Amino acid sequence: MKNSIVCITGGANGIGKTLVEEFAKHGATVEFMDMDGKKGREHSQRLNAEGYTTRFHEVNVGVPQEVKDVFNRIKEDHGVLDVLINNAGVSRFMSFWEMEPDDWNDILSSNLSSVFYCSREAAELMKDRGGCIINMASTRASMSEPDTEAYSATKGGIVSLTHSLAITLSEAGIRVNSISPGWIQTEDYDSLRDIDHRQHPSGRVGKPEDIARACLFLSHPDNDFITGENLVVDGGMTRKMIYEH
Repeated sequence: MKNSIVCITGGANGIGKTLVEEFAKHGATVEFMDMDGKKGREHSQRLNAEGYTTRFHEVNVGVPQEVKDVFNRIKEDHGVLDVLINNAGVSRFMSFWEMEPDDWNDILSSNLSSVFYCSREAAELMKDRGGCIINMASTRASMSEPDTEAYSATKGGIVSLTHSLAITLSEAGIRVNSISPGWIQTEDYDSLRDIDHRQHPSGRVGKPEDIARACLFLSHPDNDFITGENLVVDGGMTRKMIYEH
C-alpha cells in the first residue's frame, strides 16, 4: 500500500476505524469520512502523531453533494485514487410494523445509496489508470433475524450493486468486490462467552482485523483477477447447520 491513496467511509468507529489504522500502517495515505466528527478527528490526530498520513472529513455519505465535495478535495490534493472502501452504514433495527418511511429511506440512503455515490466519484479518479473498490455488505444479505428488513435490504443491494459495478467499470480497469462480515466484535472482546466462540466453526468470534486483512488482500494489485465477488468472512457461521431439539 505504500504511496497508495485510499479512501474509507465510516472510518471513525468499529470496523472502519481499524481499516483506517491498518491501511495507514501499511504505508497508504488515508482519506476517511464519518458523521462522528469528534471520534474522526481524534483518530486522525492520533495516527498522524504516530507518523502516519491520514485526513478526516466530517460527511454524511448519504448526501451526494457532501460526497462530491470530499472527492473534489482528494482530486485537488492527489489527482488520483487507488482504493475506495465503502464501509459506512447504520445498524439500526426496528419493528416491521412501526417503521416509518423516513426510517426506511434514511437507512437505504446511508447504507446503499452512499455506495453508489462514492463509487461514481471514486471511479472518476481511477478510470485513467485503474483501481479497486471494496463494498462492505453483510451475511444478513442471505440470512436474517426479525425486524431487520431495511438493513438486510441494503446489504443484499450492496452485493448486487457490487457485481453490476464490476462489469460496468471493467473497461476502466477498476475491479469491484464486496465483503460480507459475520459476527465481528468491535469492543469488549474479552467479555465474550465460550458459547459465543464455539458456535463458530473457526472456534472464535471475528475481530475487525479479520476484515482489514481481507480488504488488504482484495486491494493488492497482484489480485486483479478477483472482481465481482462477495467474500464471506464469518468464521464459517453461514455454513453451519443448527437444529433445535
